[in-house]
Amino acid sequence: MGRIDPFTAASIEDANVELLWLLGQPQLQDYLSFVKHKAVGGRGADPAALADEWRAANDVYHQLETEEAGIADSAEARPLDPQLGPMAEALRAHPWYRETFDTLPATVEMVELDKLIVYQISVSNLFSGAKAQGLGPDPTPEDLFNFCLPLERDNPPVRIERLSGDRWLFTSPSTDIRSHEARPLGAAQLAAFTSSGPVAGGLALLVGFGCNFMSVIRSDKRMVLHNGYHRACALRALGVTHAPAIVQEVTRKDELRVAASESVTADPAFYFLAARPPLLKDFFDPRIAKKLAVRPMQHSVEIEFKFKDYTRTDWSE
Repeated sequence: MGRIDPFTAASIEDANVELLWLLGQPQLQDYLSFVKHKAVGGRGADPAALADEWRAANDVYHQLETEEAGIADSAEARPLDPQLGPMAEALRAHPWYRETFDTLPATVEMVELDKLIVYQISVSNLFSGAKAQGLGPDPTPEDLFNFCLPLERDNPPVRIERLSGDRWLFTSPSTDIRSHEARPLGAAQLAAFTSSGPVAGGLALLVGFGCNFMSVIRSDKRMVLHNGYHRACALRALGVTHAPAIVQEVTRKDELRVAASESVTADPAFYFLAARPPLLKDFFDPRIAKKLAVRPMQHSVEIEFKFKDYTRTDWSE
């Protein structure tokens, strides 16, 4: 197998999506199940052969534990270019940033992509690859900042359909689609809506996406890539070595539970203490990363609501 470049071939319109899977990582059963149920031709794949290639990659990781012991501790984080100061200030002032990074100390720094620890074991080129190609191998600092930390962006498509009277389905090819916190609405906010009578208020049940800024979690010298996997790999495929990211500082387990994914909080020692945890550069190692053609997947959020009218006695007087 030659050099892996995961973000040059396929496009969003392709019948199948090309995905890179890191072999040799827990759990083998997850890999076997994924290939069987989601990879093109997976039901005809030989489980023994799949286990063999997974085992070979696992042996490579054991080898890397000696050859590259401590490599994650040498991940570089450079200060942001001073000319990007106004852009960083605008980012910190934006509601998406303030709502997401409101608890732990956070900075914006240029992080070394290759040595970022990864907990996701698969990436695709579905949305970020084409945009990264437009940047070229030597993007301007401003273009790189906007690519990694965009305040304006084109969101993936979302289809909305009514399943029944009180059930609605929101569907998107993006795994980032999610429910947001419900918000009360006053009469003034609902003035544009027609109704059979005066409107007193309402409740907004919101569905959308996360802020989607590239972000990492740092503990001592190690950095775990939290968000922005597709963009980080797309940039690395272009030859970019450092990219701007929001860096959240963690000093104890309770803080980690606030910021990190469930995969990381379930086994923090694996990511922050192991001699050689999985790194972003592993997606470009043909001994470890395997290309899989997968069927396009749709991700959905279903909302169901119910009205209930009743009368009660007010004892407050």
